[in-house]
Amino acid sequence: MQRSTIGVGPALRRARAARGVTLEEASRDTRIRREFLVALEEEAFDRLLGDVYVRGSIRSYATYLGLPSDQMVHAYARFAAAPAEAPAPTGPPAPENPIDAPRRRDSHLLFVMIAATLLILAASFGIISTRASAPPPADLSSDTAGLGGLGPGIVALVAAVQPVEVTVTIDGASPQPFSLEPGESRSFEADLSLTIRLDHGASAHVTVNGDDKGFPGRRNRPWRETYRYENVGPTPPAA
Repeated sequence: MQRSTIGVGPALRRARAARGVTLEEASRDTRIRREFLVALEEEAFDRLLGDVYVRGSIRSYATYLGLPSDQMVHAYARFAAAPAEAPAPTGPPAPENPIDAPRRRDSHLLFVMIAATLLILAASFGIISTRASAPPPADLSSDTAGLGGLGPGIVALVAAVQPVEVTVTIDGASPQPFSLEPGESRSFEADLSLTIRLDHGASAHVTVNGDDKGFPGRRNRPWRETYRYENVGPTPPAA
């Protein structure tokens, strides 16, 4: 796979730097080898263990850094699905058969006539509008703003520092319980609302759409908070 800048690597590196996290700390917390994290930040995807591992590593690393993991994976998937350029022919072109040449010209003319007819019919039935302009190309720059606006409205990361029972309610669905041990983390995504409950406060670090909520709640007392999209806003780009 060829090296290319698609915005995923720089976004990961900026988010890690903004949080003051070293590669060693990120490797320890995510359980992804340090050299693989370096490869992700440099977008040297050929150094990793195949496409499936790349996608999983991007999702885990982005979630750990509080970035929208779906958008990051989507950006990589578009890059991975791009067709490779065909190598230019090295030898001289084969001589044209004088008998086949007229046939190819006739086939080409027939194709052009059919295409023109289809365009005329399409325009007649309103399928093609001469006033409609082509959509602008996607901007996958090195800044995370090029990745925004495609994923869920709320992305939360809960990282446990003590054993804790986490219960989440996503967009009004049934509550879902999770058990986290110290050092474990889990991300949650919602479109409109996300409720997080800890069986005892100050037991986990909470980040919502990149906003550091610290260690909410009081020790030995349950903590509960509901985050709504209109209040937390979209996920901000990394600094």
